[in-house]
Amino acid sequence: MEAYLLKTGRFKRDEHIKRPADIQRLFKTGKRVSVYGAKLFYMPNNSDFNRIGFPIPRGYGNAVQRNASKRYSRETYRLFKTHLNTGYDMLFFVYPGNDSFHSRCEIFKTLCQKAGLLKDCEISL
Repeated sequence: MEAYLLKTGRFKRDEHIKRPADIQRLFKTGKRVSVYGAKLFYMPNNSDFNRIGFPIPRGYGNAVQRNASKRYSRETYRLFKTHLNTGYDMLFFVYPGNDSFHSRCEIFKTLCQKAGLLKDCEISL
């Protein structure tokens, strides 16, 4: 059975990780997987929904480039969130480089597969 990516509505306030303590905890104690140009930090959060943050490394271009990068990441998460297992905190950390929406989707899909966060379905982009 082939699943297609569909927009799943809003990226709700409860799904954001904003507290610096939560971000530091994920960086220090969370599991991590990486591919060229990105890392995904994750750990269980004992709830029935996922929370995600999109930290940007120092030196990631100017404000326009940083904001575009976050928009790409948020939209990628919105497309994938119905295909992810629930109950995780995640940080999607992207390094500067060849940045497009399609490459961001491929990177996120690969990271989630490596981490075992994707449900058992085939996703086509």
